[in-house]
Amino acid sequence: MSDTPTIILGSGCFWCSEAVFLGLKGVISVMPGYSGGNLENPTYEQVCSGKTGHVEVVKVEFNPQDITLKDILEVFFVTHDPTQVGGQGHDSGSQYRSVIFYDNDEQKQAAENLIADLESQKIFVKPIVTEVKPAGEFYAAEDYHKNYYQNHPDQAYCRGVINPKLAKLKEKFGYRLK
Repeated sequence: MSDTPTIILGSGCFWCSEAVFLGLKGVISVMPGYSGGNLENPTYEQVCSGKTGHVEVVKVEFNPQDITLKDILEVFFVTHDPTQVGGQGHDSGSQYRSVIFYDNDEQKQAAENLIADLESQKIFVKPIVTEVKPAGEFYAAEDYHKNYYQNHPDQAYCRGVINPKLAKLKEKFGYRLK
């Protein structure tokens, strides 16, 4: 077990989230998976049904001396739409909802403070609907989901959905990229 902190984030399809966070300096690892549901060891197909309560998430392990939790959360809020209820873009369903699963009170407070700051600055036209919940069981996704973007950069979803997110990441946070 590692002593480095982790946070579990749901921001739509975990292929997108994994590609975004893997590119950041200070991020040690990113594991796609499922969290927040009521079924042990769910499969991708079960989660996609929308009936398990799980969210497609990434578990981000990071070195806080190289990247802060606030930095990670800022990237999280810029690279998806935290105001969209019931999914992200064409990925619809509760399994794609915006959520932060925190491990401790410090993470909870950081998430709530950033949401309050974003709301007070009126960064988004609509209210932020991102859930902030205690982390429960995390289930790693099947192996074929790991490093999906790196393994399939020419796949239509990667070109049409992930590439624009990575371009936005580079534009807004180029200084944070590996």
